[in-house]
Amino acid sequence: MRPLANALLEAARGMSAARLSVGTAGNVSVRDGSGFLVTPSGMAPACCEAADMTHVATDGSARGRRAPSSEWRLHHDIYAARPEVGAILHAHAPFATALACQRMDVPAFHYMVARFGGDSVRCGAYATFGTQALSDATVAALADRSAALMANHGMIVLAPDLACVLDRAIELEALCEHYWRTRSLGEPPLLDAAQMADALDQFRWYGRPRPLDSDTPT
Repeated sequence: MRPLANALLEAARGMSAARLSVGTAGNVSVRDGSGFLVTPSGMAPACCEAADMTHVATDGSARGRRAPSSEWRLHHDIYAARPEVGAILHAHAPFATALACQRMDVPAFHYMVARFGGDSVRCGAYATFGTQALSDATVAALADRSAALMANHGMIVLAPDLACVLDRAIELEALCEHYWRTRSLGEPPLLDAAQMADALDQFRWYGRPRPLDSDTPT
């Protein structure tokens, strides 16, 4: 468990360094065979050691010297619903949270919205943090997506591994900032269904080899 715990701690510290969250806000987890490792409750990453990372089993029981994040149930339910997911990051990033507090989806104002699996980044319904209701609402908002906003709360991002989940969260925060700034100029024109379908098709190849005569997004 030690190497994985070290990697999880580094991802949590990376989240803080990127200012996706400050202080004790936010949490990160990584799938681990019989369950997952998650950052502890009420501890800033800078104050943590690898030994503070807590294991939560598939039955919801926790093992470790610290209590798991108050959002452990959210991580548990996403892993159960999404077997392809290897890591989860939840943060109170400034621009994502601003949109979430307005309960706004991020629509198809830019093709990079397709990076997260669809023609929008949905904002899930509000529920009290740490509750089953919040978990249910967030799992629903994430259907066929790798990211969502959480009403009056923040962002959540899914990825195959820890390195990818941090990068993807940084991308989502940048996208939310672009949308926030674009809206300051007025309502942006949106890409239509065909244009977004083309973007989604391009993203099937994103970061993978494909024929040399094919265009790829940058």
